[in-house]
Amino acid sequence: MNPLDIEGGQPPLILNFAPTGMVHTREMSPHVPLQPDEIVREVIAAASLGITMVHLHARDKGGRPTYKKEVYSRIIGGIRESNPDLVVCVSCSGRDFKGIDQRADVLELDADLRPDMGSLTLASLNFARQASINEPEMVLALVQRMLQRGIAPEFEVFDLGMANYAKYLVEKLGLKSPIYANIMLGNIASAQADLLSMAAITQALPAATLWGLGGIGNAQIPVTAIASAIAPAVRVGLEDNLWLDASRTRLATNMDMVERVHQLAALSGRTIMQPNDLRARLGLAPYSFA
Repeated sequence: MNPLDIEGGQPPLILNFAPTGMVHTREMSPHVPLQPDEIVREVIAAASLGITMVHLHARDKGGRPTYKKEVYSRIIGGIRESNPDLVVCVSCSGRDFKGIDQRADVLELDADLRPDMGSLTLASLNFARQASINEPEMVLALVQRMLQRGIAPEFEVFDLGMANYAKYLVEKLGLKSPIYANIMLGNIASAQADLLSMAAITQALPAATLWGLGGIGNAQIPVTAIASAIAPAVRVGLEDNLWLDASRTRLATNMDMVERVHQLAALSGRTIMQPNDLRARLGLAPYSFA
């Protein structure tokens, strides 16, 4: 999908909010939300500004990453009390947790606590100081558990090969179109934040993919600007970058990043897509609370 090909002006921008992640600590920035109540407050505040979906990671009482569904349930429950329509994606990352039962634990939540989407990194890769291990068997096992639970995969694409693997999975499993994919740029061992990489990866994705761009570290600022102008979606938040400026003189808040997307989108004549519009595009069930 290329927004510039759509007649009648620019379509709304999907804003994917990633407030926490698995790496950043309070020592790195006082603004990173770690505990469930902190994450819920950040998501509610971001939703009041305007976001479409949220990409969640959970931490334990000591601030360390956790896979436990009991912690995720507190976050999801708190979000849906005030924003039941917000599209909720949970992490099934392989950076800290290796077993299928750990990585899929959050997918077992039931009823109103069940996430709409689960992250699916499509191959193994190295980050600056850590590996994310995603064997083919693990990728297949995770996506199958998601589909069994009525949870849509959020494809995480870090290089051209992962885009090709997304196409393979769509064909192998008969996944309904469109799928949603984050293209993450700027990681030291993956695709960089340059136009050639963006073009190659987007062209290799399955037809009709709703794709978003996210920048890691210093790449977040230019990637956000490009995505806000031309991409179907953009991902921002303290998960990917702690700094508001390229010179790293000012620590960002999550609200700084969300507000900047709104400003950049407005310059291109774009609004932020409503969560229910994304639900309709992806075939996600609506939520209704008394």
